[in-house]
Amino acid sequence: VQLQASGGGLVQPGGSLRLSCIASGSTSDINVMGWYRQAPGKQREMVALITRGGSTFSADSAKGRFTISRDNTLNTVYLQMNSLKPEDTAVYYCASGYRGLASIDLNQNSYTIWGRGTQVTVSS
Repeated sequence: VQLQASGGGLVQPGGSLRLSCIASGSTSDINVMGWYRQAPGKQREMVALITRGGSTFSADSAKGRFTISRDNTLNTVYLQMNSLKPEDTAVYYCASGYRGLASIDLNQNSYTIWGRGTQVTVSS
């Protein structure tokens, strides 16, 4: 499986962006996917996760502002980000859980396939 993320860019505070992550290869048995981010000088952190069935989990920093969704027919996961803040500035990574991961797991080690990041910069 390969993951290709896109949609990052420069946006003013309060603005919106939608990130997309397309999975290719043997995707039929990939259940949990999601988004992580890493800001300069900080550890990578989970933003939101979603199962093939549509169950989601979001970090407190994302709740009420970010929405994760998934189109299984397109093998694509989205992250709609609204009301962006400067502290959202980071490289955002798409990730896939290991084959057989049955449900959302908050252990980052359970996500074994990573795409290249896409830069999100929130600045006026």
